[in-house]
Amino acid sequence: MSAVPYVALLTALAGLGLAAFFFQLVKKASPGDARMVELMEAIQQGARAFLRREYTWVAGFVVAMTVLIFIFLDYGRPWGAIAYVTGAIASALAGFVGMTVATLANARTAEAAKTGPQLALPLAFRGGAVMGFTVAGLGLAGLSLSYLVYVVWLKVDDPFDVLTAFALGGSSIALFSRVGGGIYTKAADVGADLVGKVEAGIPEDDPRNPATIADNVGDNVGDVAGMGADLFESYVGSIIAPIALAAFIPAIVFDDAPEFFVFPLAIAAVGMIASIIGAFTVRSSGSAKVHDLSKALHMGTNVAALITIVGTVVLGLVFFNTDDVGGVPIDNWWGLPLAVIGGLVVGYAIGKVAEIWTSDEFKPVKNIARQAETGPATVVLSGISAGMISVAASVVLVCAGIGIAYWGGEQLSEGLGIYGIAVAAIGMLATTGVVVSVDAYGPIADNAGGIAEMAHLDPKVREVTDSLDSLGNTTAAVAKGFAVGSAALTALALFKAFEASLLREGHILSLDVGKVEVFIGLFLGTMLPFLFASLTIDAVGRAAYKMIEEVRRQFRDIPGLREGKEGVVPDYARCVDISTGAALKEMLIPGALAIVVPLALGFIDVDALGGFLAGALVTGFALAIFMANAGGAWDNAKKYIEAGAHGGKGSEPHKAAVVGDTVGDPFKDTSGPAMNILIKVMTIVSLIFATAFV
Repeated sequence: MSAVPYVALLTALAGLGLAAFFFQLVKKASPGDARMVELMEAIQQGARAFLRREYTWVAGFVVAMTVLIFIFLDYGRPWGAIAYVTGAIASALAGFVGMTVATLANARTAEAAKTGPQLALPLAFRGGAVMGFTVAGLGLAGLSLSYLVYVVWLKVDDPFDVLTAFALGGSSIALFSRVGGGIYTKAADVGADLVGKVEAGIPEDDPRNPATIADNVGDNVGDVAGMGADLFESYVGSIIAPIALAAFIPAIVFDDAPEFFVFPLAIAAVGMIASIIGAFTVRSSGSAKVHDLSKALHMGTNVAALITIVGTVVLGLVFFNTDDVGGVPIDNWWGLPLAVIGGLVVGYAIGKVAEIWTSDEFKPVKNIARQAETGPATVVLSGISAGMISVAASVVLVCAGIGIAYWGGEQLSEGLGIYGIAVAAIGMLATTGVVVSVDAYGPIADNAGGIAEMAHLDPKVREVTDSLDSLGNTTAAVAKGFAVGSAALTALALFKAFEASLLREGHILSLDVGKVEVFIGLFLGTMLPFLFASLTIDAVGRAAYKMIEEVRRQFRDIPGLREGKEGVVPDYARCVDISTGAALKEMLIPGALAIVVPLALGFIDVDALGGFLAGALVTGFALAIFMANAGGAWDNAKKYIEAGAHGGKGSEPHKAAVVGDTVGDPFKDTSGPAMNILIKVMTIVSLIFATAFV
């Protein structure tokens, strides 16, 4: 068992090595002509400038949290504080690396699209894979190394509390990156679409539109850097949760039963190997049809999932095929493998639900597109309906996953049902390397289409990139399904660890809704995700308003711009600056809520905090699914019409669909994705400060 952390570290380094290999392949590809290189560099500069400013602002918050951990927590002096900062740095690095590669891959994908999807799809995927394996590699390497340093080598006091601080560091960066990046990208996107497509009647990403560069920068800072930090946080949290839980289960003692502490690392190591193998199976058949592209792209995910299932069964045999583990009686060795596989299957099923409600191959998206013939109101209504019904399917699946995982844990040994739920979350995210690769591919394809339009490439190139981009919306929804599904299970496990931590300090947590303080906490927890969503959507609205006014001003005040007169160029930098300033200012309050509210409640009444966390978990999960799937459905309904259905581009149904898409933009790329981070951050903060509360 002592070798497992070392093996996990080696597989993490292998993942980082694959990321470096794919980076070299992307870098060797041709970026195209001088105009394409110019556009690529403009997007790179804008993205780097934003990330630099964002990380500068967030650094102040990280310093404040480090001081709080150092002052209030015994294990925070100094190890908890160091672990927290390490987690924050790793999360920020994952986002930065992914964004850097994505801004290199966009022009190269557009150039490859000149010969069709057979070269463009693998190139875009490899660009995304650099992000995917950087996220998984840094996450697993950071955790494995932290485990070795704090648990094995230094044997510090409360080592598993220190590991939880590492997870909080990643969560802190993820929350601000998702919110800030989401506000940036959607302010630019909404402004560009409403003025460009609807008012001016010019194509998406037309170089005459002043907001196009800001829009393409936004794809990278929101959908790549923000998403990377998000999945880093989800991945690390899913591994930390069962380790922290094992530390607080009275029947499990680390010195006697290290199997329960290293089993999560072993599952992650198997998932990493499976992801590496799966990444090499992604190849395009040459067809530009979305169905064929989808089949090629999902091949990697499917292969990785199958290998993980086999590896998990083998691990179950190795770890638990005995009568007793450190005093814990073992009834059925297959209990935990069943829980992990159940989590993986449910995560995959939630992804398929997302695909059914967001892909234009299925009825919901086609129905939204048909509703566009009667105007934007029916488009909005049908999109809301599709998002809501997808919640029902996802909740049923998560409940089934929780039930299977709990039963699996109990089959291993009585009293370990909640541990089974915790490891099920790892099952959902074990193949993070390839899942994020498929997700990050989408923004690269989107940027490639923008560069093709702005560089005036052959319209057939844009057709190829549009087919890649349409699939990218669906793959993003699938990845968000994995992330939010794991968030529910991880938050539940962390909540149980929070309860056990309080019990260790002599306080029995009450969740009796008949107690006034618990009931108040439950209502406050139910309210907070709605408040958080409102603040972030409103932030996008305010920033988009400034963007729309600026685009209108330039069309009005710059002679010949709207007509496309030769030599007349818009002021792209002004629009980039509007999105940057708005995102940095608007991200602070929503981000601070996730930290301040649980801390304040915890110091007032711990039972109220328990009710608060329960309400936030349930409501936040449902809202996240609703917003991600509704937004994806609106977006692909617009693209379905742009491909020629219901009158095609420029028609009245197209204009109605654009309105629906702009409503969905902050749903799927700002508020929705940030929701799963919100529920985990609040639970981790509560767990870390549990000893200070009582």
